[in-house]
Amino acid sequence: MGLGSLSRYLAIPLLLALAAAAAWWPPARWTLYVTGPLLALTLWDFFQHRHCLRRNYPLIARFRWLMMDLRPFLRSYIIESDLEGRPFSHDARGLVYARSKGSLGVHPFGTEFDVYSDEYEWLAHSIAPNTVEEDADWRVPVGGNQCSKPYSAALLNISAMSFGSLSSHAILALNKGAKMGGFYHDTGEGGLSRHHRTHGGDLVWELGSGYFGCRDANGRFDPARFAETAQLEQVKMIEIKLSQGAKPGHGGVLPGVKVTEEIAEARGVPVGQDCVSPAAHSAFSTPVELLEWAASLRELAGSKPVGIKLCVGQPHELFAVMKAMLETGIRLDFITVDGGEGGTGAAPQEFSDRIGMPLREGLIFVRNALVGCSLKREIKVAAAGKVHSGAGMAFNIALGADWCNAARAFMFSLGCVQSMKCHTDTCPTGVATQDPGRQRGLVVDDKAERVARFQRSTLKSFHEMVAAMGLEDPWQIKPKDIRERLNHARSDPMDKVYSFLEDGALLGDPDATAYARHWRAAQAESFRAMA
Repeated sequence: MGLGSLSRYLAIPLLLALAAAAAWWPPARWTLYVTGPLLALTLWDFFQHRHCLRRNYPLIARFRWLMMDLRPFLRSYIIESDLEGRPFSHDARGLVYARSKGSLGVHPFGTEFDVYSDEYEWLAHSIAPNTVEEDADWRVPVGGNQCSKPYSAALLNISAMSFGSLSSHAILALNKGAKMGGFYHDTGEGGLSRHHRTHGGDLVWELGSGYFGCRDANGRFDPARFAETAQLEQVKMIEIKLSQGAKPGHGGVLPGVKVTEEIAEARGVPVGQDCVSPAAHSAFSTPVELLEWAASLRELAGSKPVGIKLCVGQPHELFAVMKAMLETGIRLDFITVDGGEGGTGAAPQEFSDRIGMPLREGLIFVRNALVGCSLKREIKVAAAGKVHSGAGMAFNIALGADWCNAARAFMFSLGCVQSMKCHTDTCPTGVATQDPGRQRGLVVDDKAERVARFQRSTLKSFHEMVAAMGLEDPWQIKPKDIRERLNHARSDPMDKVYSFLEDGALLGDPDATAYARHWRAAQAESFRAMA
């Protein structure tokens, strides 16, 4: 007889017999104190109607749910190799942990990668390495001639993560770390909370379709409320979120039971009421209207840089924004490219897995759109999507980025263990939960130092890589400096794998480019494709 059959046919009779024996046999009485709760649980399972496994195999079937809860931890710590694990491998997480703690970020005995696998890629070093000062402070000036208060951005910053998705302790530690390290902290679309302002770190205020922190009673954009916050000295740039990597083209609802007083204050919504983020913006509906709104935000913010963030979807839509900039003369100051592989909170699985262009293709496309329209000199590009190392930064900058943002890597620096519990409010490290008891484990001052140390150590590694390539600054890294393996016998430079447009190519002869069909479909007056 199997264990399941034993559970079904013998467990209840045995426990009932033990209960009867307890009336006259003292040892059975003491045993019943332990087994009594098990008897009650077994009886409940046997007669309940919701779960067939528990009904057929009372008590024993509960081990299934126990193993399911333990599965992520067992897989991560026992089963997976150093290079396995999704979204981040054990080695990737270990590198962030080491750098945030100030440990040596080195690896013994050579690489564990299969260098003949088609997933392998590498940077070309120089026989004559350059000398780069370790404290060289490479920064990016953001803000064109339509902006009178440009911002000097670090090469690695904290990507958008909202208060509400992250805990107050996490927000406090991230912003204090940003202040200590001299880099910026993107608020995410959940509003600019009191926790973002406590330590005075530079902020990029992200505006999503919910306009949290600058909305009226009907959920529409409120210019006066926006100006009041946007003109704070701590707010350095404004980012309009068109879409995000985890769930592009998808809105969201924060249930009323999760809208605490702190979250309601940050978002400008009533306590205890459902908080809705529509899928689309109400402030604009065409490319031209988007740019006109961006120009008004720039003026309301006191002439600070204004840009957009998107995960690339329909190519003609981004070309429509390019055409609108050419026709109106209005310029965005920056574009943040999010990859379809991004995401820190919860999202529908189909959206996470199957919607949105991955960062590499999206970054190349945005680079080609700007270069092809002769706009790249005026508009900077940031890359956000699984950045956790100096090598990742080098790849992104080679493909068109001016700087990088990271979200999950900074969560690791706070102590995140990739338990995949972000959406359950049961994050074991206090990073992605509103539970005060769980947040207690995240000590702000200690974790802020780790945030700053991780960013500083990653930039130091990046400096060393640039020097090893014989270059003077990171913007000299080009697609030709990256080689990608196509199969076990062949590799090519990246500019032979992907198409990189020359300056003005879309203005001079778009039909000669790979984007001819999408360029013809784009129109400044609508996001709809022309027939």
